[in-house]
Amino acid sequence: MSEVRGLLLAAGLGTRLRPLTKDCPKCLVPIGGRPLLDTWLCSLHRCGISSVWVNLHHHREMVESFLFRRPFRGWTNGVVEESLLGTAGTLRQNAGRLANCRTLFAHADNWCQADMSVFLNFHEHHRPTGTVITMMTFRTDVPETCGIVEVDDLGIVQDFVEKPTLPSSSLANGAVYLLEPEVVDWVSKRPKVTDFSNQVIPHFVGRIATWENKGIHRDIGTLSSLLAAQADPYPEPCWPQDDAWMLSYARHPVHKALANSTASTQ
Repeated sequence: MSEVRGLLLAAGLGTRLRPLTKDCPKCLVPIGGRPLLDTWLCSLHRCGISSVWVNLHHHREMVESFLFRRPFRGWTNGVVEESLLGTAGTLRQNAGRLANCRTLFAHADNWCQADMSVFLNFHEHHRPTGTVITMMTFRTDVPETCGIVEVDDLGIVQDFVEKPTLPSSSLANGAVYLLEPEVVDWVSKRPKVTDFSNQVIPHFVGRIATWENKGIHRDIGTLSSLLAAQADPYPEPCWPQDDAWMLSYARHPVHKALANSTASTQ
């Protein structure tokens, strides 16, 4: 398999989850007692991603501590954004690190359970000829809150609409992509392109393959969706859960705040 490197977007403010995100970044909110980002890294580690970069901004010190004190240090790297660059801006900032390889580019503040090995295999061996992006999709019950895609008989994206008033289908963009070097190169040459969904995807319509995740995909940006995720099956961890960072994390106030939120909804 060709080399694949990962770039995870994890710098968001998590405003819809306040006050939980007042003292904890959204990417480290607990699901099943473990940080969300831990699951992402485990999923990428299991499918053979060679190295991973994570953008940092909100509570960057806590995320840096997570990345550099856990057993996967050295395989992961943090990239600081003093001010948020936008999704395509982050891709451009890291273009040099992603040159001459495929890139797994994902919004790591979603709760996603998918077989990444199958996703990678589809992109390398089975995506339609002429496509340079594979977009992970999923079926949603609330299409008006998602980016909705229309595909042809080969599963190639023919249209894409963010949060449509009158959705044409329930097939949604999961914001997990496999990119050929051509895509990163295109973004790197266009400093005015800052948003991947609104500026990059429209340019490549007709050249985007889709792979449907039939597992779990949740936007955990609201308290109700985060609480719902606590009841989902949780994958086995890749690394020991009794290292110093995890023991300290278990005492973080976000766990009590989440428990109180759960109790108040029952």
